[in-house]
Amino acid sequence: MDIKLIAIDIDGTLLNEKHQLAQATIDAINDARAKGVKVVLCTGRPLTGVKPYLDQIGITGEDQYAITFNGAMVQDLNGNVLDHHTVAYADYLHMEMLSRKLGVHFQIETTDYAYVTNHNISPYSVAESYLVRLPLRFRTPEEITDDLVMSKLMYIDTPDKITQVKSDLPKELFDRLYIVQSEPFFLEIMNKSASKGNALSDLANRLGLTADNVMAIGDEGNDLTMIKYAGLGVAMGNGIDEVKQAAQFVTKDNAENGVAYAINKYVNND
Repeated sequence: MDIKLIAIDIDGTLLNEKHQLAQATIDAINDARAKGVKVVLCTGRPLTGVKPYLDQIGITGEDQYAITFNGAMVQDLNGNVLDHHTVAYADYLHMEMLSRKLGVHFQIETTDYAYVTNHNISPYSVAESYLVRLPLRFRTPEEITDDLVMSKLMYIDTPDKITQVKSDLPKELFDRLYIVQSEPFFLEIMNKSASKGNALSDLANRLGLTADNVMAIGDEGNDLTMIKYAGLGVAMGNGIDEVKQAAQFVTKDNAENGVAYAINKYVNND
């Protein structure tokens, strides 16, 4: 298999159990890059939440790329946007109103801010804002206007609440929108064309590559589409069962540098 592009999720995959980028992972990525392999971080985060790890690895420039907002956006590392599948204002109105009916915290993410519409802000929203370096703003639902460019919507709450809400959502919403659980406390809502798999496919085509040239590594439900797309889909040992079942290989968990193990095995031939 001729791997020329490695797509890597961040949380639970690239980062270890301490939410750190281990030196063994950096070394494996740099060895692959020295062989001419392109490494693309694919994440639910905005670019602000990706940049610290790109800096640690040393990936920069307009010929390098990141897939952000769970595939809603593809951009080069100079900030130029190649693709951006945004959420329609009508879908925002519907999902925000439904959040009140279901009693779940709601937020919007743009390239510049995260907006919450609940006076009692969820601690998960505060943590997300800090984690992805996206400033948090409160707005009433009426203050969100149709000129706001929305990359994704989120239901963000306790794991038991998110599980209940996911089961209560009408089926037609899953047909109309891309809805995926990325963490036990996040249910993300995006344009139907947005997914890591679609974004990775589009980027590979742009670079003159096929799925057979792509290795994708991930652990959660939002990684499933890219695991299925890639010629070599790799599930983390700490990944959910659905991702493991879809993958061609299950690597070690993130506490054991599973990303480094997979890259060394299939690309660096160590």
